[in-house]
Amino acid sequence: MTLDDYVVDVLMRDLVGHDRRPASYLVYLWLTAEHGHRKGPVQVSYQEMSESIGISKSSTQAAVSWLLRRKLLAVSKENVTATPCYTVRQPWRDSKRRLE
Repeated sequence: MTLDDYVVDVLMRDLVGHDRRPASYLVYLWLTAEHGHRKGPVQVSYQEMSESIGISKSSTQAAVSWLLRRKLLAVSKENVTATPCYTVRQPWRDSKRRLE
């Protein structure tokens, strides 16, 4: 899997520097990699995600919340208590397509 240049050149500076949310960047990177490995949405608990990344569960929850707010992730659940299923969004790609 290749990482989009935008993720390193722009998104890292935006999330880590401007927003001061480095955990959000780590969560986004990890979910992007998992999305590529699984070839689709990632169904994962906060606990599993936090252990895989190496950050606390509360940091993971806050990071996911921020990424949802920034529309960098989409989430779905079968029901209220189900494990969330995350889809990584790349809005910069969508905007390029609209311009073409």
